[in-house]
Amino acid sequence: MPAFAYTAIDGTGKRVSGNLAVRNRAEAYRELESKALVPIHLEAVTDDAATAAGTKSKAKAGIDRSIVTGPVSLTRPLIILFTEELADLLDAGVQLEQALRILHERQTNKAIKQIAATLRDEIREGAKFSGALKKASPSFDELYRNLVAAGEAGGSLGEILRRLATNLKNLYALQRRVTGAMIYPSVLLIGCVVLLFVFSTVLMPRLTDLISKTGQKLSTLTQVLIKFTDFMGAWWWLILIVAVSLALGFRAYIASPAGRLWWDRAKMRLPAFGPVITGRFYAQFCHTMANLVTNGVPLLNSLRLVTRGTTNLHVKGHLESAVEAVGEGSSLAKSLSKSGAFPDGLIDRVAIGEQTGELGKAFTKAAVKYDEDLDIRISRLTSLVPQVVLVGMAIVVGVVAYSIMTTIFGSMSGFRGGGGPR
Repeated sequence: MPAFAYTAIDGTGKRVSGNLAVRNRAEAYRELESKALVPIHLEAVTDDAATAAGTKSKAKAGIDRSIVTGPVSLTRPLIILFTEELADLLDAGVQLEQALRILHERQTNKAIKQIAATLRDEIREGAKFSGALKKASPSFDELYRNLVAAGEAGGSLGEILRRLATNLKNLYALQRRVTGAMIYPSVLLIGCVVLLFVFSTVLMPRLTDLISKTGQKLSTLTQVLIKFTDFMGAWWWLILIVAVSLALGFRAYIASPAGRLWWDRAKMRLPAFGPVITGRFYAQFCHTMANLVTNGVPLLNSLRLVTRGTTNLHVKGHLESAVEAVGEGSSLAKSLSKSGAFPDGLIDRVAIGEQTGELGKAFTKAAVKYDEDLDIRISRLTSLVPQVVLVGMAIVVGVVAYSIMTTIFGSMSGFRGGGGPR
């Protein structure tokens, strides 16, 4: 086991020296902290005597090695929390290594504690913060790491993390708004399906038996409903199997490259839902580009990062063509225009930003505009789709109720006619 010679200051302010036998430099720093020593100098040595002495001192110290190392996944809210707290500490003048130690000691979330410890160890070993992020957690994607690298190079890591946290919060809020807009219509649609199933398999057969005892001739509409409910009651299991098979087959198809490309293109053209999906992409694209360009990432690299982070294959193909055009010397506005995937309003903003040298501000203003447009579209979706579902349910229930009531009234008339004087 390697040994490290150290010079440190103890709690009384006295300078002390010694040797430690530990696996790496990070463990050496942790052992000095456990002894309440502030390290001044630390270097690796190969003296066997020093190694033996360090082993004895470690055995006496009883250092806690319970920290678990390895990559840890973080949810989006936890990434935002980690980024915000680290930015707060850096803005307060705390050094990066010290800020990570504070996060490790004071954070109650185990995942953040572990990531802070891993990052601190990597930095003590001489790694850059942007490189240590990749080892600490796969949740820190390439876009996140490149922004951090730009902050390290420019000496503005705290400011970069603050902007990054704001951007992540905006994107997370955007995702929650879109998801929330789909919940109520989905619940109504499921309720309608359940209502039809219960009516077809439970209610209508009982009413049919009751009406058939009267001998009343049924209307055409009622006969159609009865045949439909008889079919559903007898073959519901087959319908369920077919529906599940179609759903699984659809999922398998869109999992293939060709199917995924078709579905990514088709869902952006869906009535009511397509504009929301498209608007969400425009807003996210503008937010991300604004964050990258404003923080000093070169335009071509920014566009490449956005392209890699795009999950929609249809849009990704258009962005890749724009990346090629920009790489060949074309302006971003012309490249986006040739791709055919971006509206004229956005292209005009980008063109003005390129001409004035304020492309970051242009993307920021565009992001605000698309956020507002998206809010309007989501409001329309949440008001329109439930109404359409309710109208559909009302039509179905109305037809069924009309058929049943006319049949019941006809049966009652038959009873009264049959019960008169002969």
